[in-house]
Amino acid sequence: MRSRTMPTTSVLHGRDLLLRYGRTTVVHGVSTVLEPGRVTALVGPNGSGKSTLLRALARLHPVHDGEITVGHPPRPVAQLSSRDFAREVTLFTQSRQAPPGLTVREVVAFGRHPHRRRFAGPGPDDQAAVDRAMRLTGVQDKAGRPGGELSGGEMQRVWLAASLAQETGVVLLDEPTNHLDLRYQIETLDLVRDLADEHGVAVGIVLHDLDHAARVADTLLLLSAGRVHAAGDPLEVLTAENLSAVYGLRVEVGTDPLTGRLRIDPVGRHPVRYRTTVSGEKKSA
Repeated sequence: MRSRTMPTTSVLHGRDLLLRYGRTTVVHGVSTVLEPGRVTALVGPNGSGKSTLLRALARLHPVHDGEITVGHPPRPVAQLSSRDFAREVTLFTQSRQAPPGLTVREVVAFGRHPHRRRFAGPGPDDQAAVDRAMRLTGVQDKAGRPGGELSGGEMQRVWLAASLAQETGVVLLDEPTNHLDLRYQIETLDLVRDLADEHGVAVGIVLHDLDHAARVADTLLLLSAGRVHAAGDPLEVLTAENLSAVYGLRVEVGTDPLTGRLRIDPVGRHPVRYRTTVSGEKKSA
């Protein structure tokens, strides 16, 4: 069940977005909609425009043409105050440093600022939201530790908790699995699915790892040179033809016979050193 502090559902819609750095256009008329209870993943090679598009949806990159709206009824995000926008949309990025002298709990509590009145201390809803966010991200046992004592991967989960404590209807995530070990990569992807499936959050996520994208996304946008090369269900987008064209190398795509998951295999100049037989025996390639 949804707690009383969970956000109401919301929709974030970018229409015909034209984004530039100086005079150089890096995103050419791209449209996307983030819907409640669904995960939309932006994938593509370096320089394809996926992170710029996500930053524009978060109001951190100017929109040269097109429009971004949020909510029911839709409101242009450019007309919202910073506080009102922060009650609708949160962005997780991986570039933040640990603030000196603050504990993990104090860092996570940053996410409650859009909901608090000026000069007011945290209320019961704020405390509950912080507790829930730390529990979801597995940092509750570090609540009293200074952030500066944590590793980069641990601090990344703390900032993710701060984003979740903001309790918005739309959550944007820029490569949240980077710098995490295997366990926390999978736990983060599971958390993303929980946000959509259990709490009705609209999630937009940038991922480099195509296997992760296939695992977590309902909808994929495959970008190339600032344009949408393919969009839709992961099975329709992550094809050998699409990936080979966008990434500029041969990519083989199949289905794991045991799990049914997509298997994406970029083919390099050197053969795989080992392969396994059906019985699991390892042999030289």
